[in-house]
Amino acid sequence: MKLIFATGNQHKLMEVKKIMPSHIELLSLKDIDFTEDIEETGKTLEENALLKAKTIYDKTGISCIADDSGLLVDALNGEPGVYSARYAGPEKSDENNTQKLLKELHTSNNRHAHFKTVIALVTPGKEILFDGKIEGQIITEKRGANGFGYDPIFVPNGFQQTFAELSLDEKSKISHRALAVKKLIEYLNNN
Repeated sequence: MKLIFATGNQHKLMEVKKIMPSHIELLSLKDIDFTEDIEETGKTLEENALLKAKTIYDKTGISCIADDSGLLVDALNGEPGVYSARYAGPEKSDENNTQKLLKELHTSNNRHAHFKTVIALVTPGKEILFDGKIEGQIITEKRGANGFGYDPIFVPNGFQQTFAELSLDEKSKISHRALAVKKLIEYLNNN
């Protein structure tokens, strides 16, 4: 089976390829020479994931998956949420987004947060959503060199290390994205 993963994020691509079984050929946007930005105009993770998958499916006619993920922080009423990748506004970057979040939480004792991923699968005549969620805590300073985004400040429940301190193998077993991908694989294997 051939699937396009509608992402330009090489970290996400590596994470998903690590989990995907060998009988599913996962193509990247680079593999299909797609270089345009797909603007995320949805108000939810679900809307953004579907928007990206439908855009690529409509262009290629090849079954497509896309994801949208967010970090939802209790003390910030679920922010940054759907705006996680652009939390710092025009100056958005992993570093600036993380620093803004740490600044916003500076005086808060409530450090609980969760990561959520929604994966949209678009195939001929079908649109299906899969999700994954992992609970954890936001620490006060960055630790670790692996991963991306908010990984250096997120410690999943039951662990002492941040996502950025875990190996890709370890993260691929427990992350929000891994949980959503496992649901996707189960569906693909049974349909």
